[in-house]
Amino acid sequence: QVQLVESGGGLVQAGGSLRLSCAASRNIFSIYTMGWYRQAPGNERELVAHITSGGTTNYADSVKGRFTISRDNAKNTVYLEMNSLKPEDTAVYYCSAQYKNSRVWGQGTQVTVSS
Repeated sequence: QVQLVESGGGLVQAGGSLRLSCAASRNIFSIYTMGWYRQAPGNERELVAHITSGGTTNYADSVKGRFTISRDNAKNTVYLEMNSLKPEDTAVYYCSAQYKNSRVWGQGTQVTVSS
């Protein structure tokens, strides 16, 4: 079972930037789709961005042009670069690894954007 560990969350002012990292316990990027999801209090967990095994990326409309998902195959790490952050981006951010009907989640990292 692959394990995912997120890091990089924190408190930032509106307009600021953060980079989240998700380290996988083994090399899975060649077959897994890696994604970032977020969940704000009282809301359902939602997709932020994902990158397929082939490198195709997809973003939620709310983050297009501000967030970038990328990966470093040598480090087994996926990143989420977040720029121009808004208070509504405040949430717990989760890393996900999906292969067919199997999905693994990380423990989550808190991102708080102050106005």
